[in-house]
Amino acid sequence: MRAVVQRVSRGAVRVGDELVAEIGRGVVVLVGVGRDDSEANARRLAEKVAHLRIFPDEADRMNRSVLDIGGEVLVVSQFTLLADTSRGRRPSFVNAAPPDQAEPLVSLFARALQELGLTVKTGRFGAQMLVEVFNDGPVTIILEA
Repeated sequence: MRAVVQRVSRGAVRVGDELVAEIGRGVVVLVGVGRDDSEANARRLAEKVAHLRIFPDEADRMNRSVLDIGGEVLVVSQFTLLADTSRGRRPSFVNAAPPDQAEPLVSLFARALQELGLTVKTGRFGAQMLVEVFNDGPVTIILEA
């Protein structure tokens, strides 16, 4: 599994005119699931995200996690994170898990974050989404599990 974690002052997901989810201070996590990923990958990635120290402490050093600050998490499935661009100009998505495999793992990832004590909201799997990210810093980290 691959994730792009962005520290945000706020974030939201819209599908058409509908506001599907919205968070305040925390992280927006774009998640891609690969064909070989498992439940263990989803849980390991959730642990990494929850404990990733990307928020400032009193000395303005990145030393606090989203858990430490009581932040929120917005999880958005994004199969394009598994794109292979090594040949040609058109990305290949053969490494991305099919929807029937990916959706349960994205849901498990979100539940695992909740089990760790975080407030988690999600986009809508498979929908054409407009993701609003107010990246704070900017801070963007790529994780794999």
